[in-house]
Amino acid sequence: MAKYKIAWMPGDGVGNDVMEAARIVLDRMKLDAEYVPCDIGWDFWCKEGNALPDRTVKALKETTCGLFGAITSKPQSEAKEELIPELKDKGLVYFSPIVKLRQMFNLHTNMRPCKSYPGNPLNYRGTRIANPSGEDIAIDQVVFRENTEGMYGGVEFFPLPEPVYTALCANPKMKPWKDKAGLENIALSTRIVSVQGCTNICKQAFEFAKKTGRKRVTLIEKPNVLRETGGLMMRCFKDVAKGYPDIRADDANIDAICMWMFKNPQDYSVLVAENMFGDIVSDLCAGLVGGLGFAPSANLGDRYAVFEPTHGSAPKYAGQYKVNPIAMLLTAKLMLDWLKENEMATRLEAAVARVIAEGKVRTYDMGGKDSTLEVAKAIADYAS
Repeated sequence: MAKYKIAWMPGDGVGNDVMEAARIVLDRMKLDAEYVPCDIGWDFWCKEGNALPDRTVKALKETTCGLFGAITSKPQSEAKEELIPELKDKGLVYFSPIVKLRQMFNLHTNMRPCKSYPGNPLNYRGTRIANPSGEDIAIDQVVFRENTEGMYGGVEFFPLPEPVYTALCANPKMKPWKDKAGLENIALSTRIVSVQGCTNICKQAFEFAKKTGRKRVTLIEKPNVLRETGGLMMRCFKDVAKGYPDIRADDANIDAICMWMFKNPQDYSVLVAENMFGDIVSDLCAGLVGGLGFAPSANLGDRYAVFEPTHGSAPKYAGQYKVNPIAMLLTAKLMLDWLKENEMATRLEAAVARVIAEGKVRTYDMGGKDSTLEVAKAIADYAS
């Protein structure tokens, strides 16, 4: 019997390509694992009306953790149009399966490392004024994103139901919308955060900083406008920070941090944010280290975890084995860390760094002509 059972979820588009690359590397490294195929993604929405079938949920509950490729998501109107004829007009509502997984398994922490590796032609080099030499700026940031609440909680309305409007009118700021627009013309998305959720993600960020010897944790919020939800996050952050006096705790508005990270990315180490702001700023971080082809992530709960690269499904490249698999392979490295296969994780990252530094095998985004699988095989040669 294998030491680990890993839910294998390629998903959509290039998710299949990069997962095949991951399997090449994991097999060559001889990870003692059984890979359990699991159905998830757009095809199952279209044919079954459920992008996360019950059989997949059952299978996940019987595995050690999950490895996930990529997902296709579309607006609700398009999603309903792509259902097979038998499922149309059944009142089905599309909901992102990865968001559902995060909520269902309480994968409360989304950790997204963004690290520049020497030799990557896409590394950020800064402005000429800030960095006249034009050399790479060393970047090593980790984003901690609250994964189950906030704007991605899925509590939305269109058109706005009268009972919801009536409840909202306890706040006088709401009333003019009915008069100006009419309930049938109003869409509402909620930003629901809790003391528990805010406190937990802040603790995760500070604990990681303490464990890894990092000296700064920065909260990303917008409390000057989002006074209640942003204010709650700010208070929780400050309360948690009191327990870590040796770590610098500061904060920045989401708009300001996008400027400061572009100007001085090397100044930041651990970043913490609610769901949407964490999603936004982690893409910015990825851009500084070469793009989403270098951006892994881990969805972490107390007893279960799902690992996924942060890039999308890129349908136009599906099956062409063209896209960069490094984000997926660094995601596999995070999975090995979580499994406490520390030596194997170190070996995999070292192999990734070596292939990048040598520059002999590169996908198109790095100026090369090699395939997804050729890059994976080059990394596997050094990792095995």
